[in-house]
Amino acid sequence: MAKAAEATERRLGPIARLVRFVRQVISELRKVVRPTRQELMTYSSVVVVFVLIVMAFIFGIDTLIGEVIMWVFG
Repeated sequence: MAKAAEATERRLGPIARLVRFVRQVISELRKVVRPTRQELMTYSSVVVVFVLIVMAFIFGIDTLIGEVIMWVFG
């Protein structure tokens, strides 16, 4: 079965393969489900909150390391 598909693939020219690829992409894009406005707002809020938490964590670690370095070398 794989050999038959491989032989068919070789028989198709580059333009035919490109056209088939574009058709497959369009077909897959039709299956995409877009989030509702409420879902989008929820997802965005979660991302913003997560980024703020990570920023605060990194700021705290950076400040702590800076203080330790100043204590050791200062």
